[in-house]
Amino acid sequence: MSAEPIASKVLELLRESREYARYLGELGVETISPAVNQTLLSTTPDASADVEAAVKLKREVPPRAQSTLASMAPQPTPGHPVQLGPTAPPASLFGDLFPSPTPLAKSTETLEDIWNDIGDCTRCGLCEGRTQVVNTHGNHKARLMFVGEAPGADEDAQGKPFVGRAGQLLTKIIEAIGLKREEVLIGNVNRCRPPGNRQPTLEEAAICRPFLFREIAAVQPEVIVVMGNTAVRNLLETREGITRIRGKFQDFRGIKVMPTFHPAYLLRDPSKKRETWEDLKKVRDYLDSPH
Repeated sequence: MSAEPIASKVLELLRESREYARYLGELGVETISPAVNQTLLSTTPDASADVEAAVKLKREVPPRAQSTLASMAPQPTPGHPVQLGPTAPPASLFGDLFPSPTPLAKSTETLEDIWNDIGDCTRCGLCEGRTQVVNTHGNHKARLMFVGEAPGADEDAQGKPFVGRAGQLLTKIIEAIGLKREEVLIGNVNRCRPPGNRQPTLEEAAICRPFLFREIAAVQPEVIVVMGNTAVRNLLETREGITRIRGKFQDFRGIKVMPTFHPAYLLRDPSKKRETWEDLKKVRDYLDSPH
């Protein structure tokens, strides 16, 4: 291979590596493993010396994100190649580096155990502006769980998720599929209100979401409805937006997941209520069907 194609491939790989490392870095991942390095090198054998000099990333999970990423991603599989070049981005945050995760094992924890562990949380900067921690609320044996982004002003004041205008709409949605609010479980990725109701950062979400995963393991709902892009990306670890995957059942460690619009978005754009209703009818039909 001549010098020019090698240089082009190295630059292309560097661009992709830099963007991928930045994306994972925001989640708290600091390095990429030698096993992944070797996989990258094996895709361009003629340029391996140049690539090896250019890409020196190792993967380690820092303590603050270890419980999150370790629970979601098995170890890399050597020899499983990474796609290079102008291909579509992988649906999974970790692309093709990891095999499909095993089903979520039933936890022996109770929700109270998890909430006691959370305590008066100061793990990230959101604690500085909140009034109180807003934990998941509802039926501890629920078949259906709803997950949103983070508490708003009303939730921060009352200490319960989805009690403001968006929460009132969510209650109507739940009742429309033949359930009562007290029969389901409702929570958020983050438990503290971000300043000005802004979207939680990836770091804030990575610190908080392991508690959500532990709740899911403890309750084992049959279906989880994830509402809005933040919830979708943190539960499913996908880069695809809600408009692209809503209405289609996804999988979270063996649990059915239905992505749909956040009730707050429906208040801003009522035209999306019809699509949301179609999504929830699929959830209702699944829960009513033998499986």
